[in-house]
Amino acid sequence: MFEKLDLTNVLFLDIETVSNTPDYESLSETMQGMWKIKSRQILRKKAEEMTEEESIELFPERAGIFAEFGKIVCISVGIVVRKPETQELIVRLKSFASDDEKKLLQDFAGLVEQYYNNTSRHYMCGHNLREFDVPYICRRMAINRMALPAALDISGKKPWETKHLLDTLEMWKFGDFKNYTSLKLLCAVFGIPSPKDDIDGSEVGGVYWKEKDLDRIARYCEKDVLAVVQLLLSYMRLPLLTDDEIVIVDDPAN
Repeated sequence: MFEKLDLTNVLFLDIETVSNTPDYESLSETMQGMWKIKSRQILRKKAEEMTEEESIELFPERAGIFAEFGKIVCISVGIVVRKPETQELIVRLKSFASDDEKKLLQDFAGLVEQYYNNTSRHYMCGHNLREFDVPYICRRMAINRMALPAALDISGKKPWETKHLLDTLEMWKFGDFKNYTSLKLLCAVFGIPSPKDDIDGSEVGGVYWKEKDLDRIARYCEKDVLAVVQLLLSYMRLPLLTDDEIVIVDDPAN
């Protein structure tokens, strides 16, 4: 699987999202109404069966996964490079984390445009990348009135026009689209150290809105990126990276 893929041309990424406001009550009246409709869809209930309390309780738990009600607070990336003297692989990890979503997205877009915008040569890789990370980034860029880098401008594209998007979940399905397999489970299957040793996705909103701890969220997100790198290496039957081959840097492209 991808034996000829040059990993130095791949941008690995993962995003962390939270609700756009700390609670349901902070939404505008219009968006409260929209969330009530979305809540019914999530819980598969008719309007007369749904209570306002259920909508309110569901908001902090589920709003962050929808780009219309959420926002991105962290995009972590991993770039694989070769040591000049030995040609051994190392991965450089970096996070774009900010309360200012537009600045975060601009910084990430700048990296993509400068180094990963040639879709015939460069790739992006993540777990459930095609169904979650990339669509969410694109939607939030649109909401922030930003132009999309060519590598992310995929609306209406044919499948063969988006081959630069490598999804480790899709690879594992081998054509079977009935089930979702988590990154955590695949790490266990392949003997990769689990990235989930601190918080999990359901806790990110609380860490952000209550603890105000973006650094903790960034470290968590970077661990997911590293897990994706290790998983792709496993798919390619290559050795896993060791601790001394993993570097957290301010600018992974240098």
